[in-house]
Amino acid sequence: MVTQTTTTTTAGFDVKQALLYDGVFGPKETQRLAQVVSRDFSQFEILRDSVQELQDKEKRGELSPAAKVRLGVGLYLTGNYADAKATLKSSDNGALALFYLARTLSAMEQYGDALKTYDSAKKAGYNSDDCSLGKAEVYRCMKEPEKGLAELDKISGASEQTAEYLYQRGTTVSAIGNNPDEALALYRRAEAADRNHIGALFGLALERERGGFDEEALELYKRAAVIYPAHVGLLFNLGLLYEDLGQYDQAVVCYQRILDSFPNNERAKLFLKDAKASNNMHIDEDAKRRTDKLGHVLNQPISDFELPVRARNCLKSMDITTLGDLCKHTEHDLLASKNFGENSLMDIKEMLALKGLRLGQFAEEKPVAEAVDINSLPVEEQEKLLQSVDELNLTVRAKKCLNRNNIQTIGELLQKTADELLKCKNFGITSLNEIRDKLREKYNLKLRGE
Repeated sequence: MVTQTTTTTTAGFDVKQALLYDGVFGPKETQRLAQVVSRDFSQFEILRDSVQELQDKEKRGELSPAAKVRLGVGLYLTGNYADAKATLKSSDNGALALFYLARTLSAMEQYGDALKTYDSAKKAGYNSDDCSLGKAEVYRCMKEPEKGLAELDKISGASEQTAEYLYQRGTTVSAIGNNPDEALALYRRAEAADRNHIGALFGLALERERGGFDEEALELYKRAAVIYPAHVGLLFNLGLLYEDLGQYDQAVVCYQRILDSFPNNERAKLFLKDAKASNNMHIDEDAKRRTDKLGHVLNQPISDFELPVRARNCLKSMDITTLGDLCKHTEHDLLASKNFGENSLMDIKEMLALKGLRLGQFAEEKPVAEAVDINSLPVEEQEKLLQSVDELNLTVRAKKCLNRNNIQTIGELLQKTADELLKCKNFGITSLNEIRDKLREKYNLKLRGE
């Protein structure tokens, strides 16, 4: 979690230019680069693209040793530690390259080499406080926090007020284990100095989780999780907390992020597999609960609901006794029943809507007859179908509905199903039954699908 103690603004910083083009590239610039990409994922994506460009140039042998430092820092910031190590070792061997090589070795858990490289970076002229912070972190990871505290005691002055120093001291005190209140206070001071310091947020979240304040810990973990590159320990803890809360899909995201940077992390692979299995089980249980609840609703008898006598009698005549039976029928099915009017239909639709149901929800698909090809019919039949719908002597309302939907001939009318006509504006069951009767009486014909 080491960052340089120098504080600079990140406003107007061009990630691509800093990485790809010649210019000053020292501790201040690398700090600004790290800050920008850690707080804005769009900048992190630009960094990855820029790193790829530099890698392509390296393959073509076009990178100088100094340019390799830029590439090495970029690889480190994107979590590609193996390539960062190789690149930085083949760079200019300057103070900046050695410092980031030490950070890379620490991230790869090669602690002995990391300690030696921090010493080399200090001898080469890198900021001694930053090197001590790095060594303190390495000692803590080596389970030697007392040595880490001794490194931190070497630091004085303005560096003692930085978020990184306060975090490193807090996490070292926590590792020693004799003063949790001091560790918590240090984390809070670190977070106050830099609200986006991933180590401070992680430390605070860990302490709140240990204290049983899961909701507060979750918010702190989530704040830290948006910072790049990913902190492995943080993502593991956040994933486990999500699992405790039953949010397995979120846990899967955490473990996958670890594997994006460390594809061979066996612990992450195991946790990801378990989280996916738990998520599938959770989904299955939720689906079963929803199905059980729906089944209970569908089994409710129609007699439990207040409906007009006419509607109730029509449903009874159709042997519809439960809500489930009702949802197997379409509007057309009901309206085709004798004495079933539009008012009854509206009452039933409102009743079902209150239960989150609708007519036809569980209706089986019924095959609809294909439209008739008039040209394939005998001439006398063609003449009949080419007659105007005016020949049906319909009422004004029914005639207007047909005209509004551009139905001009008997043949065009016969291409429509009853359901299609009922979907037409202002076309109700009265008009539908009128057309059915006229077609049968005058031509002995039926609508499509009847």
